[in-house]
Amino acid sequence: MTAVLTLLAFVAAATLQPPADSTTGANRFALAVVLDPRNRPIVDVGADDFVIQEAGVSREVLSVRPADYPVVVMLDTGIDARGDFALMKKAAAHFIDRIGPRPLAIGTFGGTPKMIVDFDDDRESAIARLGELAPGTNEPSELLAGASVAAGAIRRTGALFTALIMLSSAPRDSSQASPDAMVASIIDSGAILHVVANRASQPAAGGGFRPGAAIRALTEQSRGEYTTIFSAASYQAALDRLADRLTTELLIEYLVPVGSKPNDVKLGVRIVGAHVRGLGVAPR
Repeated sequence: MTAVLTLLAFVAAATLQPPADSTTGANRFALAVVLDPRNRPIVDVGADDFVIQEAGVSREVLSVRPADYPVVVMLDTGIDARGDFALMKKAAAHFIDRIGPRPLAIGTFGGTPKMIVDFDDDRESAIARLGELAPGTNEPSELLAGASVAAGAIRRTGALFTALIMLSSAPRDSSQASPDAMVASIIDSGAILHVVANRASQPAAGGGFRPGAAIRALTEQSRGEYTTIFSAASYQAALDRLADRLTTELLIEYLVPVGSKPNDVKLGVRIVGAHVRGLGVAPR
C-alpha cells in the first residue's frame, strides 16, 4: 500500500482527480491504523472520517470496524527454550487475553511442528491446552517449519487478514524442509508475520542455520514486526506492544468497480493532524 496521505495533502490533490467511478458493485477491504500527531492510535473513527483513492479515483467508504481477524500463536518448545518457556507461556496467555474474543489457533515448533489448538476450539479449551504445554527434553527448534505449518492452517480459514506470531528462543533453526518451500508457504498464506525472538544466547558451531535474516525479511514484507529481546522476562513487554497494535487496527470496507484492481491505494482521514498507516488491502 502506498504511503498514506494526511487530510490536507489529500484535499490539495483531490481537485485534480477524476470523480468517483459510478459503475461500482464490489467491495474491498483495507487494514489500517489511525494515529494522532504524537503517533498514538485513534479508534473512535467512522466511515465518514476516511477518504480513499485507487489510481487517483475516489472510492466510497461503506464501513469501519475493529479488525478482529484470526490470530495464530506458535511457541518454541525446543530444547533451547527450556529456561525461557515458563515466562514465554505466561506472556502468551496474557497476550491472548488482551486481544479479546477472536478466532485463535496455537501451535508448537519444538521437534515436529504441530497445531494444538484449532480455530474452531473454544477459548477455554485453548487456554487449558496452552497451560499444559512443556518444552521438550531433546527436540530442536524448527522455526521456519513451524511458521509453514501455521500458514497451512491459516490458508484453510479463507480469512482476508490473519496474524501469525512466532515466539522463538533458539538462536538456530533446525527445520529440515527446503527453506524456499517453507518461505513460499508462509507468503502464500497472506498472514501478517510477527516474531518475538530471544537472542540472549549465540549459536554454537554446528548444524542448523540462523533464522533471523529470512524471518526478518518475511515480517517486513508482510508489514509485521520483528522484535529481538535478550531476556525471557521481555516476552510480555514485546507481546503487550503487539497487543496494543492488534487491538487498535481498523478494517475499512469500501466500494469498487467489479473486476478492478487495488492499484496505488491511498488512505486519508478527516481528523486534523492525524495520519493513517496502511497495513494491506484485500478483495472480499
